[in-house]
Amino acid sequence: MVRIEDMSRDELFVWVADLLAEMFELDRDALSPASNLYSDLDIDSIDAVDLAVKLKQMTGKRLQPEVFKTIRTIEDVVTALVGLGEAQAPAEAQAA
Repeated sequence: MVRIEDMSRDELFVWVADLLAEMFELDRDALSPASNLYSDLDIDSIDAVDLAVKLKQMTGKRLQPEVFKTIRTIEDVVTALVGLGEAQAPAEAQAA
């Protein structure tokens, strides 16, 4: 399980970009935070759902549908993951 709450934004970008390159056979060097998933990377809605499922499998955290609908760029994915990590950190601190 990947602990996104322990990763910086830069580390999350690298992780997400590597994942996208692997899942969708993209040129890793061509990916930037501003890369648009749909217009730049040709990811369609079914691919986007596959990505959401893969992120949940790897992190144990689920992107809420309203957040998922707003994602357009790799940076948006990173921001959503940061939000998930921040939401998880206070819950873990209270449990300790």
